[in-house]
Amino acid sequence: RLLLLFLQLILFAITATADIMDASFPLETLEGHHEYESPLVKRYATKEMSRVWSPAMKFSTWRKLWLALATAEKELGIEISDEQLEEMKAQLYNIDFEFAAQKEKEFRHDVMGHVHAFGEVAPAAMPIIHLGATSCYVGDNTDIILIREALHLVKRKLVQTLDVLKAFAEKYKDLPTLGFTHFQPAQLTTVGKRATLWMQDLLLDLERVQFGIDN
Repeated sequence: RLLLLFLQLILFAITATADIMDASFPLETLEGHHEYESPLVKRYATKEMSRVWSPAMKFSTWRKLWLALATAEKELGIEISDEQLEEMKAQLYNIDFEFAAQKEKEFRHDVMGHVHAFGEVAPAAMPIIHLGATSCYVGDNTDIILIREALHLVKRKLVQTLDVLKAFAEKYKDLPTLGFTHFQPAQLTTVGKRATLWMQDLLLDLERVQFGIDN
């Protein structure tokens, strides 16, 4: 019976998450926390990809998952009020990162730091935030959500690149050039035909990205 209850909770959480989760945050909120920071990000990442992995995205997603969890638990009969859910919903983007860092240092736990930061601005909901969950609930599920968002961004850029290459291949379909095999000159081909081979590789990449999004 415990296993059945657990499976019901997962099902309700998935359903609630579908209604609540929008893997983004308002750009006018959480100022100063919109970019993921690392030397490689500063050097290579686009603003869009940096935003996907930013603290603002990560921790607002934690809060959305906690709201989805509490909503599912209420539907299963746990004593959670509409007032508590509304308070959580109203404070999704009101994150005090300094307070969370203080609490993380105090508890030596990142999730507990943000549980208390959420509870600080949603005091009525504090007793039911993260109720019955483990750190993996917010940590692992957020990673999956952000990976999906990142794949959507990669997919969009792949499609745009294929569109550019299509026009390039059409334009130069009759322009002759040497083919190569084993790093040696081979028979004649065209620049446009060569571009279609690049496109074929990118199409395989696009299929793999779509598989990741769907699964």
